[in-house]
Amino acid sequence: MSAPGQADQDVAARIGRLAGVAVRAVHRLGGQHQWGHYRVALADGRLAFAKVAAGRLSAGLDGVFEAEARGLRWLAEAGAVPVPDVLGQDATAIAVSWLPGEAPGAAAAERFGRDLARLHLAGSPRFGASWPGFIASLPLGGGAGNREHGGGDAGDSWPQWYGRERLLPYARRGMDAATLHAPDMALIELVASRAGELAGPAEPPSRLHGDCWSGNLLWSGGRGWLIDPAAHGGHRESDLAMLALFGAPYLDRIVAAYQEVAPLAAGWQARVPLHQLHPLLVHVCLFGAAYRDAALGAARSALAAGG
Repeated sequence: MSAPGQADQDVAARIGRLAGVAVRAVHRLGGQHQWGHYRVALADGRLAFAKVAAGRLSAGLDGVFEAEARGLRWLAEAGAVPVPDVLGQDATAIAVSWLPGEAPGAAAAERFGRDLARLHLAGSPRFGASWPGFIASLPLGGGAGNREHGGGDAGDSWPQWYGRERLLPYARRGMDAATLHAPDMALIELVASRAGELAGPAEPPSRLHGDCWSGNLLWSGGRGWLIDPAAHGGHRESDLAMLALFGAPYLDRIVAAYQEVAPLAAGWQARVPLHQLHPLLVHVCLFGAAYRDAALGAARSALAAGG
């Protein structure tokens, strides 16, 4: 890691202000969406990971780093799955503690499964969150009791909330982009209308990571850590379905250990496509037609599982 060059002086100064500590060195790791990723050495010896927007974020992304920080802190309150410490954030950047990575192992996966169950059991006051959230660079409902921001009313059931706030808004985005078509929208609307009979036994809101794919699961110190949350109160099967969507390592060990702490309701395997439908619609909105068939396949599988 080298000392900050001229191009990184601004990044170093911004991260130093967020963390309250001077920056000794900064190294760009790449980028995603509208921000760059950096490994930062602080003058007090700590390492940090930072996301820094190159300029003003596009309209609609106001609050994206605040949402990430609030989500990490809310997950940390459960004292279950470890998450990085938030060192600071503002409108265009966030800095968190650095996690030295390692290869996953069976014991770490089993510990993560038990930790994830405890996280879910920590619960949430309602479906949604108390802040407007994001998943990647797309708005994700929060704002408890505020439907404009996707928050659930206290009397909502999960199927009502999921159809209204997770399926239909992203299907409409896909329609607006001409990635989804009228028959596709009709199929998603059918799933949303039947979600109550497809969702299995009613459950109280769980405390979810919300974007729990394998890329947001880091292995460090013999444990699985969660990063980049889209945290909210939801159905616990959603996090597990997201782990399966792109293939988490040792998934069978994770699920078995999870069931030791918080057994899943019968038939949960058949409900996986229902829970994967939302993240697949998000991918349709972010990446286009490459994910259309997968999303529609999940919709059809969800309906077929319900008979």
